[in-house]
Amino acid sequence: MQAIIVKTFGGEENLKLETNVPIPAPGKNEVLIKVMSVGVNPVDTYIRSGTFSSLPSLPYTPGDDVAGIVEDVGAEVTSFKKGDRVYTVRTTTGAYAQYAIAQVQFVNHLPDKLSYAQGAAIGIPYYTASKALHLRSGFKPGETVLIHGASGAVGIAAIQISKKLGLRVVGTAGTKDGMDLVKKTGADFVFNHRDQGYVNAIKDALGGGVDIILEMLANVNLQTDLELLNVRGRVLVIGCRGNVEINPRTTMGRESSIIGILLLISTNAEFEEMHGLLGKGLQEGWLVPEVYKTYPLADAATAHHDIINNTKTMGKLVLDTAN
Repeated sequence: MQAIIVKTFGGEENLKLETNVPIPAPGKNEVLIKVMSVGVNPVDTYIRSGTFSSLPSLPYTPGDDVAGIVEDVGAEVTSFKKGDRVYTVRTTTGAYAQYAIAQVQFVNHLPDKLSYAQGAAIGIPYYTASKALHLRSGFKPGETVLIHGASGAVGIAAIQISKKLGLRVVGTAGTKDGMDLVKKTGADFVFNHRDQGYVNAIKDALGGGVDIILEMLANVNLQTDLELLNVRGRVLVIGCRGNVEINPRTTMGRESSIIGILLLISTNAEFEEMHGLLGKGLQEGWLVPEVYKTYPLADAATAHHDIINNTKTMGKLVLDTAN
């Protein structure tokens, strides 16, 4: 099979397409998937560069989010069979390949109404948004959530989940097209985070602050976030690319909280709960993954460049294993 292999941590040029990689065999609690589409996530670039907190042994195949068809199952797998349409949120052998192995607890059924590209857009973005909002935010219906970078894959997922949970949604984006997408997805208020006065504009529009913030770039926004919170508000840190200096006194007057979110340390019980919520939303149609751009598998390096450097991204970047 074809697969992207990384033999050295570093730049995008280390993503090499190899054509004679053996197809793996599933263990007793694993599923072998014929991969149709692969989701590209920012964390894939952090791992490839060697800067992430947990790194795989070299060589390795990147990625966790695949959508495809079950090719084979392990001896103890009863919830999936050959021919099932599925998507994953984690893989054992890597996603950037024509076949991938996943442990059964990280696999879910893909509704027929969704394309494989949409299936590849679920994984990390939707499970991260689900964990942050449904499991960790302590939300109460009627509260207000601010979603930074709401036109990206996690942001789109967060808007859709927030509306179902009964939250009032404020979204930010950096372009007019991005703002239009955020509004179309269901945000009640939309602001351009490139505008110098957008924070004051949010306060003016709401007549105060927000209760929950989903933060994709904490090293830039965290201090400002703390100043935007209502009493006992919560900042959920989903993304950060460096250090940041904050004044802890800002948390004291509001009794506010900073909560880190890391999907990788979720328990099996948490994955089951997220499977249930997201499976229901995808089947009922209130969750609709947004695909921004598709690349051939051989162009994985370009996709890695774009996901970090493209400020106009609206939705998910996807690799197509058929091209």
